[in-house]
Amino acid sequence: MDFQELNEKLSSFDVNDIDWNNMGSWPLVGRVVFSIIVFVAVLVGLYFVNIQALSEEYEKVLTQEEALKTDFESKAFRVANLGAYKKQLNEIEESFGSLLRQLPRDTEVPGLLEDITNAATGASLEIVSIKLDKEVETEFYTELPINIDVIGEYHDFGAFVSAVAGLGRIVTLHNFDVESAKDSENANKLNLKIIAKTYRYNDELKKKKPRKKKRK
Repeated sequence: MDFQELNEKLSSFDVNDIDWNNMGSWPLVGRVVFSIIVFVAVLVGLYFVNIQALSEEYEKVLTQEEALKTDFESKAFRVANLGAYKKQLNEIEESFGSLLRQLPRDTEVPGLLEDITNAATGASLEIVSIKLDKEVETEFYTELPINIDVIGEYHDFGAFVSAVAGLGRIVTLHNFDVESAKDSENANKLNLKIIAKTYRYNDELKKKKPRKKKRK
């Protein structure tokens, strides 16, 4: 059957003449067209039912693959530099231990109070009170708070803070509170309340409560 004959038969084909109960009696052209339609319909159905789902699954797998590659590269880098990390960790631990050993093992309270008193008088401040607070123990050191209450000029406070910061022992200053002096004799002056903290290496506590080494 050539193309011209097929075209003529398609032109003379009438859908109303189709006997759906007896497809074997259809003309060849009708059977060919029907087969093509069925074939195309099957392909479209397969795409939406199966191929599209597989395509979405494929995209999902690709995304997971990229994430796994990134994770693998990160872990491979860590493994490759594990030796350097361990060396750096040992250096940090040694440095931290050295800093702890620099803390005084016995807080010389009288000497510290004398140093703070000299720093205050040297800055032309009037000392209202210097009171020791309760010690606070941590894992590595013991903290000794000292409540300081002084009166003076604003710029004298700066000199006092600088003097305390320059003491030979480790002292930190916290909770600055500056207000007008309530005493009528010091009406033009300011009242500074501040907490100074010094520290002692907690060697005795460490002996009483041995720490278990944790693998990090």
